Parts: sequence; structure tokens; C-alpha cells
Amino acid sequence: MNTSIIKGVLCDIGGVLYEGDTPYPGAIEAVARLKAGYPVRFLTNTTQKTGAEVVAKLQKMGFGIEASEVITALDVTKAYLIERRSRATFLLTDAAEAFFEDLPDAPCRCVVIGDAQENFTYTRLNEAFRTLMEGGELLAAAKNRYFKDHGGRLSMDAGGFVAALEYASGKTATVIGKPSTDFYRLACARMGVAPEAAVMIGDDVESDVGGAQAAGLQGILVETGKYTPSDLARGITPDAVFPSLAAVTL
Repeated sequence: MNTSIIKGVLCDIGGVLYEGDTPYPGAIEAVARLKAGYPVRFLTNTTQKTGAEVVAKLQKMGFGIEASEVITALDVTKAYLIERRSRATFLLTDAAEAFFEDLPDAPCRCVVIGDAQENFTYTRLNEAFRTLMEGGELLAAAKNRYFKDHGGRLSMDAGGFVAALEYASGKTATVIGKPSTDFYRLACARMGVAPEAAVMIGDDVESDVGGAQAAGLQGILVETGKYTPSDLARGITPDAVFPSLAAVTL
């Protein structure tokens, strides 16, 4: 890893800062240390919580993180719909869907899919499929395979359902969150740092490390959260691997 060129840091949230409702040992101090030396933005593909809810949870746990430092897939998805003057058919949780209630009135040109949990019913999937077959665009707020749930076990994420709609409709989803190159470049722009001068820290070798590297950043993998040793056999080589965020040195 080339630390001499790093001028900004991007950092995943769940699985890197905390698990469940408990910060990882040394994570609060590590965030303070990183922020003292670099501009930092915290990225999350979660579609179960809005940005305000994410920040409130982090602050309650003791992290010194402000709303302006957090970028969520839901925030970017909403901006995408507003820019294109489109409403959407949503496959999200009820709480996440409520985040989009104030969209301007416009034709429904998109399907937005995230981690809908119990809302992944045949009826709702078929409604989304019909929107796609009538000309709609498929937007994946995230396409992760799985995430580490509160019980410490892996749970299926939205990626499998995105793939089902892609297969049925013959369309390819536009991914809004990680590992989208646009998402990483937007985050770098908000820091005022060029991608080649930034590093991403995450627990997902594909979304965090591979996605960041494809966008021109360096990628650090931490061995917490959803990390498993087999991640290092997926054809993606992190620029560095550390046991946890607390152990990261730049």
C-alpha cells in the first residue's frame, strides 16, 4: 500500500465500525485518529435506514461522526430519481420507502430495489417485473450478496433479488451504491480529494475493496464483519489487510 499519496479516507460502516449495536474495540478512537489526519467520509449500502438514522445510531454509540460525513445508497438513489424526474416502483422496507414520499410528481420510470426483507413477496417482485417490462429502468440501491446480521450470522442481501429481476426482464441493473464507480467518485468529490489519492476501508472484498480499486482508489480489507478467509481467494488483492479498524495504519 502506498500511504504517501493518501489525502482522504473512505470507510464502510456496518462490520467495520460496529457489529449489531456494539462498537468494535478501538473503533471509536480509530475514527477520531483518522479524522485528525484526513478528511473522512463514511459510506453505507444499507437500505434499511436513512442517513439521519445511521448518524443517530453512530452518535449514540459514541462515534464523533456528523451528518455531512455520511453518504448512503438511499441518499444517492433519491438524488438520481430527482435528477431524472422519475418516481418509482419500490422494493424496499416500509421505512425506507417512506424516505421517498416527497419525490416530485412525475411518471414512474424506474424500479428501485434494496434490502426489502419481508417485502420480497411474489406480488411485489412481480409488480416490479411488470414495471420493467413496460420500459422501466432497474436501479439497485445496492447489490450485495449478504450481510452480517445482529445474531452474528450471514443473511441474504438484495443482490440475489436484483439478479432475479435481471434474469426475468432481460435488463441489467444500474447499481447506485457500492461498488459503483460513480458512488466512489462522488464520495471523493465531497472530500475534495482525487480518487487516486484516497483509500477505502471495508469488510467486503468485492464491494469495498474491488469496487474502490476499480474507481482508482486503494482498498484496505479488515478482518471483521462479513470477512471470511476465503475472501482472499476471490481474485481481488487488497492493498493491505488489517485485523480491524483499530489496527489500520496510514
